[in-house]
Amino acid sequence: MAALNWLAIFAAAVSAFVLGGLWYGPLFKNAWCREAGVDPTAPRKRHPASVFGIAFLASLVAATGFAFYVGPDPEPVNAVHAGLMIGFFWVAMSFGINYSFAGRSLKLWLIDSGYHLLQFALYGVILGLFA
Repeated sequence: MAALNWLAIFAAAVSAFVLGGLWYGPLFKNAWCREAGVDPTAPRKRHPASVFGIAFLASLVAATGFAFYVGPDPEPVNAVHAGLMIGFFWVAMSFGINYSFAGRSLKLWLIDSGYHLLQFALYGVILGLFA
């Protein structure tokens, strides 16, 4: 635990949060809402602070796990490669299984999987550069 760069982990978690704001905001909000069956004008079921707090905590846990996986001093290219591999082969394919059984659309899978692919690639960039 002490060998991990906690500043880099925090920065990686923040990057996922910023990416999510762009990805599920101006880039794909309308398409995501339509495919997920979410009415963007409907009142929220939970307070936004709770949603964003949980999202940030999950990003922090994911960044910490990724940092453990790549080690305390990863080469940037190896860290980005690991992020792309994890994002696609583990996360996106796991989503694919769930989305298939839930009858969700390919478009929704592409939006959600694309976010996580970039999320883990960003983790690799940040953790690799902070090394």
